[in-house]
Amino acid sequence: MNHPPAHFATVATPPGPFTVVVCRSHGSDVVLASGWTDDVSELLPVVHRSLRPTWVERADDLPVLAAVAAYCEGDVTAIDAVPVLQRSGPFLEEAWEVLRTVPPGQPETYSAFAARCGRPAAVRAAAGACSRNAAALFVPCHRVLATGGGLGGFRWGTTVKRWLLDHEAEHATEHVAAPAGAPELRLVREPVPSGI
Repeated sequence: MNHPPAHFATVATPPGPFTVVVCRSHGSDVVLASGWTDDVSELLPVVHRSLRPTWVERADDLPVLAAVAAYCEGDVTAIDAVPVLQRSGPFLEEAWEVLRTVPPGQPETYSAFAARCGRPAAVRAAAGACSRNAAALFVPCHRVLATGGGLGGFRWGTTVKRWLLDHEAEHATEHVAAPAGAPELRLVREPVPSGI
């Protein structure tokens, strides 16, 4: 199958360089792969062979990078609407969609994620969905922790995962809508009195 060229761009983020690979689909850019690297060749092998571009071209800028910048500036929901395209078997594709429903600032364990996927006994399969996710950040596998509460693994390193989780914990209350009927919560930052 002959695919049109994909485009990639790299941007600086607090935890390190972030590269995204996109293709055009129905008139807009769709993320095929992304991660904390400045080497696009690290991303191409994780794109499913049916989607893997035959070549990639560097772009000076991509519209999706605006969502990455907004995320890094504190709008941790800016990545939610970015279109992503991944292929695999039915469970993995469903699990990647479900990953996008894990709210920022509210990480889950692999067990809870498996239950969210409708297969509470499939903890290893849920962990496998996280490890095979090609679209890091946009499909937020970093929000899933080891069942014992530890960080667990992350393709881009636990230092990056820790930064993402801390960043979301700090900013999630500013951008995550309260459930319907819940009282409105406002984040108030007051200076700490001296001597405390």
